[in-house]
Amino acid sequence: MDLRRRLYLAAAVLLIVVAVSVAGYRLLGGPSISFLQALYMAIITLAGVGYGEIVDTSHNPGLRVFNIFVVVVGVTLMVYVFSAVTAFLVEGELTNIFWRRKMQKRISDLKNHFIICGLGTTGRHAVEELHKTGTPYVVLESHEDNILKFREHAGEDYKEMLYIIGDATDEEVLAQAGVERAKGMIAGLATDKDNLVITVMVRQQNPAIRIVARCTDQKFSERMLKAGANSTVSPNRIGGLRLASELLRPHVVSFLDLMLQEKSRTLRIEDIEIGAASPWTGSALLALNMRGKYNLLVLAVKTVEGKESRFRANPPDDFKLELGSVVVVMGDVNDIRRARHDAAHDKTTAVVAV
Repeated sequence: MDLRRRLYLAAAVLLIVVAVSVAGYRLLGGPSISFLQALYMAIITLAGVGYGEIVDTSHNPGLRVFNIFVVVVGVTLMVYVFSAVTAFLVEGELTNIFWRRKMQKRISDLKNHFIICGLGTTGRHAVEELHKTGTPYVVLESHEDNILKFREHAGEDYKEMLYIIGDATDEEVLAQAGVERAKGMIAGLATDKDNLVITVMVRQQNPAIRIVARCTDQKFSERMLKAGANSTVSPNRIGGLRLASELLRPHVVSFLDLMLQEKSRTLRIEDIEIGAASPWTGSALLALNMRGKYNLLVLAVKTVEGKESRFRANPPDDFKLELGSVVVVMGDVNDIRRARHDAAHDKTTAVVAV
């Protein structure tokens, strides 16, 4: 039994014994004993403070036997209560409560963050990537043991990781995670049905959020997309593609692994969308000078033509960006962050990345 349950049990038993003691003193002591007198007698007897008997038991054998029973039970009970309270304080449960409140306050202050539902074998890799790239996120996990194991394995870097213990399919839990303010969410639970439920609920609460759902069964993939998911990912399919890539292009795979695992730099392939307020609308890639100013390599540009979108790989320097274009680049996440800022605010320079 955990410490919190022990504490709750001790408090409940204490209240029951006090109530029984008060009732016994009033019943056996006669009508002259008031409720306050009986309560006072019960408290001093259970606490063993040694005050004189406010309820006279010398001329009432039944009341004296009952008082002996209260004393014996009281001593045993108070030892258990004190041990439970001491363990609760010493082992950090009280500190943990204050820390949880502080963490919930930090979560309530988040905006444009990401929510990870499930910290299993899939979710933990997503968390590591978000953490490495400095992306704000909140983890929803139903079992606190999974959180503790992950933090123990991941190390001190994840000591301040924000998380909520609860069912990700519960509307209140999603609200605590700030789903209405979130930018994106990963439904990474073990079962497709749960991920489908999360997709439906989150899409109803936040029409603008980007939802990526884990899916093992192809028929659920179609349902999730219809329910509002922006994309679905099959671990089995990704694993199969990785196996084939290791055979066909091992050097490319080694480079991508190095890019994701290198600790000295956070090299990534990312994108940035050219919005309506971007000063780079209508600018050519050459004018942006992404390589010289940001040390970024342009890999492709996504353009929107009517209702369709197309990628232009290795675009020429005179390629002009338009409203809604997305520039796919490779570089360090800090350089990409600078480029994104300039793309949205700078009047003379800007860049985009994914």
